[in-house]
Amino acid sequence: MKALILAPFPDDVLESLRRLVPLTYESWTQTRRLRDPHELGQRLKAEGITILVVEADFVFEEVFQEAHTLRFLGVCRNSISHIDLEAATKHGVLVVNAPGRNANAVAELTVALILSLARRVSSLDRYVKEGRWDDPVDGYISHKGMELRGKSLGIIGLGAVGQAVSRLGRSLGMTVLAYDPYLGPEGQRRAGAFLTSLQQVLSQSHFLSLHAPLSPETTGLLGHKQLAMMKKGAYLINTAFDALVDEGALVEHLRSGHLAGAALDVHQAHPIPPSSPLLKLDNVILTPHVGGATWETIERHSAMMLEDIKRFLQGQRPRHLANPQAWKHRGR
Repeated sequence: MKALILAPFPDDVLESLRRLVPLTYESWTQTRRLRDPHELGQRLKAEGITILVVEADFVFEEVFQEAHTLRFLGVCRNSISHIDLEAATKHGVLVVNAPGRNANAVAELTVALILSLARRVSSLDRYVKEGRWDDPVDGYISHKGMELRGKSLGIIGLGAVGQAVSRLGRSLGMTVLAYDPYLGPEGQRRAGAFLTSLQQVLSQSHFLSLHAPLSPETTGLLGHKQLAMMKKGAYLINTAFDALVDEGALVEHLRSGHLAGAALDVHQAHPIPPSSPLLKLDNVILTPHVGGATWETIERHSAMMLEDIKRFLQGQRPRHLANPQAWKHRGR
């Protein structure tokens, strides 16, 4: 058994892993590169790697075709859209992910963005630093903000992150509405949120926060028609996937003033190209896709991987197995 770790891990977890299996540690956050799938497959084959752990690297069918010794693929994310799960199962490779590992981090950033929009934090910071604060009382006259208590927070997608955002919103005195057709019938409450229709969430929310997974059903979920349904003067926050929203439509609604502002942590390109119209809008907060970028997220996914690698080495089924068919047919 040999392991190759390409995801960031803290030193203490690496030491625990080294006591279980010989390993090579090359986190992508240190090397600053992602492996070519064909090159990765050849390396796994040449070094006889049994356990591979990734976070951002793509693992496609050519990896599984090359790496005949690979039996365990750890993915330090909830989403496994960058993994060919069908190919992994066909080749008898267990795929283990880390659901909820960054839920708290993304939820806290979401609420930070909501607060920043409500109190105009980023524009006020520029106002002071650019030397435009020349009247001591102008802040009370021209830069009033909005309190969150009593306002409506709409959430689309009430998974781990959405539920964490709901709880935080409720703690600030907000009324939380949610749309998630996979969570139960309308009228129920989950994590303090009232489940209702998409139209109701759009039309009644002062702040709308997106936490839906990306799928054919959710791609382009918010276009011109849906954004027009939103309350005039509302705010949109997206820390999930850029493709949930028609960016052109969003820009139009921000320019017209129908939407008071937006905060976006996910974008069509990383980094955002200089030609993007979003860069020219004063009512938009842009962050560089850092929703899950905390030390605690790394500690959490590392601990989850350590536990499931231990279980795998002991012949036990991993707790967060994404392809149970591979476990069912192991050894055949």
